[in-house]
Amino acid sequence: MAGLPDIAEARQGINAGLSTSDSSDLAYLEGAFERHRGGYRGRPPSEVLGQMRADLDLLRELLGRPHPVSVRKDLARTAAGITGLVAIIQHDRGDQRDAVGWFATAEQAARESGDRHMLAWVLSRHAMVPLNYGAPNAAATMAIRARAEAGRFPSAAGALAAAVTARSLASIGDREGALRSVADARAAAARLDSVQGADTWFGYPAQKHHVHLSQAFTLMGRTREAYAEQEAALALTTSPSVMTRALIAVDRAACVRSDGDPTTAAALAVDAWSRLPMAYRDGLVRSRMDALCQSLPGSSGSALSEALVGR
Repeated sequence: MAGLPDIAEARQGINAGLSTSDSSDLAYLEGAFERHRGGYRGRPPSEVLGQMRADLDLLRELLGRPHPVSVRKDLARTAAGITGLVAIIQHDRGDQRDAVGWFATAEQAARESGDRHMLAWVLSRHAMVPLNYGAPNAAATMAIRARAEAGRFPSAAGALAAAVTARSLASIGDREGALRSVADARAAAARLDSVQGADTWFGYPAQKHHVHLSQAFTLMGRTREAYAEQEAALALTTSPSVMTRALIAVDRAACVRSDGDPTTAAALAVDAWSRLPMAYRDGLVRSRMDALCQSLPGSSGSALSEALVGR
């Protein structure tokens, strides 16, 4: 026995050959995606983006290493999710160009992963950039692509794609198409399980469903339906969803304006703006406020404009 080699050393070498440090890094990134996709939870967008910086550095490093095919596909899927979250935050901050760049990266990663659900999610989220910043035709085209990728199986991505399609078509004046898409979104949302309907950026929770439909009905001028969706959304808004509450308030003000009371509409918008923390007064909320301001006549528009200029 004394002449046998040190088998403990051999075992250590075998272990080193069977596994690398990549396994723990990959597991960490999967957990990071799950953690980050929970949403803002009351945190300003810039703060959330800053907390993701180290994970983006690790993701870049891992993508530069060789991996077996199956591991590479899983890594690509995680990359699509994390970069898609960065794109969402940049969209909310109003950095349209950077958001589009990150969404393009997320789409490339999703295609490499082969996960059509992930690809549909990325495309649906990407469509909201042109939708919220003045290019509804482009948004409708992308949302329709997302619906095709999602297929008929119930999914959060499919429901989101239908809702974004409804908003896009409403924005370009296609009311019939918008109403059909609203019906599709409702049918899809009703078929989601608890995982697909989770309150995360990757899920399609009931609260966000009502927020999307509020916007669709507001754009169509169907204020009765819009008010109902706003009330349903607010009833489900228990977390400190600062941005969501502000967007609902803008929709409500737009509905009041459509109902013929621009003075009250301006007052509602000014009140919502005054309650909004400074960290949220740019990007998406500002874009919606500006659009509302331009639709208000005379002194009503001036009152909101003065509030926006004063920040």
